[in-house]
Amino acid sequence: MIKFIFIFLMTVTQAFAQMNFCTSELETYPVQAGGREKPLFVLASETIRFMTGSDKIDNLSATEAFCKLSLMAFGMPLSLPVHIKVEHVDAKKLLGLSEDKSSIPATELEAKADLITEEVAQIKENNSYKKELNKVLQRLNAYRAIINARAWTVPLKTDNKIEFVSIAEFLTQSRVESVKDKASNPVKYLFEQSKADYLQIKGDKYLLEYKYYKWNLFVWALFSSIISIALFVLLKNKTPGTIFCILTIGLEIVAMTLRIMISGRAPITNMYETVMFSGFGALIISCGIYFVRKDIVFVIAGLAYNVLGLMMMKFANGMLDEGISPLVPVLRDNFWLSTHVSTIILSYAALALSWMLANALLLRSRFGNVSGKEYRYQVDLIYTCIKVGIVLLAAGIILGGVWADYSWGRFWGWDPKETWSLIVLLVYMAILHGKSTSWVSPKRFVLLVAGAFMSVMMAWFGVNYILASGLHSYGFSEGGAIFLGSFFIIQIVTLLICGVTLGKAKEA
Repeated sequence: MIKFIFIFLMTVTQAFAQMNFCTSELETYPVQAGGREKPLFVLASETIRFMTGSDKIDNLSATEAFCKLSLMAFGMPLSLPVHIKVEHVDAKKLLGLSEDKSSIPATELEAKADLITEEVAQIKENNSYKKELNKVLQRLNAYRAIINARAWTVPLKTDNKIEFVSIAEFLTQSRVESVKDKASNPVKYLFEQSKADYLQIKGDKYLLEYKYYKWNLFVWALFSSIISIALFVLLKNKTPGTIFCILTIGLEIVAMTLRIMISGRAPITNMYETVMFSGFGALIISCGIYFVRKDIVFVIAGLAYNVLGLMMMKFANGMLDEGISPLVPVLRDNFWLSTHVSTIILSYAALALSWMLANALLLRSRFGNVSGKEYRYQVDLIYTCIKVGIVLLAAGIILGGVWADYSWGRFWGWDPKETWSLIVLLVYMAILHGKSTSWVSPKRFVLLVAGAFMSVMMAWFGVNYILASGLHSYGFSEGGAIFLGSFFIIQIVTLLICGVTLGKAKEA
């Protein structure tokens, strides 16, 4: 029996080697994972990034690395240096890592798996440390699934239906032996036939997700936004800038529509999507205000904030996960998801516009020359953005309370996310009230608005990246404390520099 198994493994290994199996051609191969059918490219990219925090392993693309690791179960002699990501400081201490290291070799982690399990069992509170340890174990389990040929599923035609089985179940000795007379390379024949069967029965709709990732529409939208800002600033004729602004909106609409078609839900269920939607929302709101106020400054502010969001989506891979994942049960109501969350994110977008305008005015006043008339005019623009933001935020909180009553049986529970949303509303209402009653001078109003956005960042990012607790922590990754801390430091320093002397600004 052992002899037969050895001969079979040698046959499969030789077949893989002969056809140079792990190539980019496998990117469009259909697989099933996370309750969805998707291209192997997407599964490999999401899994490798989740495990390692990178899109490559040893200069191999995610698909190539995923494939080669899967073939280890069939005796392929491979030695890929897989390092499992570890983010939490206490988790690093437990695993014997220095603070400057952010990963541990998979082989070393395997030896310490029991230690992590014991540590998790001893932690009673579901804090960020426990969540990180559980996530490290999930990354290790993902690695185990790959090297045991269980993560990669293959479509198998049965009674004119498609069922997915692991590659370990698919490449059995009997199945390989049964097609030896049909092809010189039976393994290649089996894979090609399974893909052909899938396309015949189910079509190629799954490739929409492959196109979504390959087209990189959000990157093109980033370039378009930057060009639009430059044209608005440099040219008196606003038509070229308007064309690129419309192009930006169009690209993002197409990208979000594709994401909705793939996931079957609104694109606002994780941190990546909220950043995406807030940038787009800020641009739409700024364009809407422009049609009322006829001031291009709004559009420039909206484009600038959109650029910040798109840059985070592109470069903050360790903090934002662009993968399309299954929803937890409470989020599967598309009506409440679309109304409550989108309203909250749009309110943050409007308040972000006020933040952009306030900081721009602070810096111009500190290092430039702003007349009293222009200063009051800019204050009025900021005031307009805050009014829009407060209306949306209040509506979002009320809708959230109704959803909470529907989902959890209580309207309000002082959950961290709920509490911080209320804090944001009260902070901006106090500022708005102070401005409307003249209790707050225009100079202090601008300072308060610039600083108030830190409360938004705490409600938006801090609850998930610092507190990492509460009912609203689903769907988000921990970490990002450095990003949030850096934001607070930069904003506070800006307030101190600009608050001491506001240059030549005149409020009279």
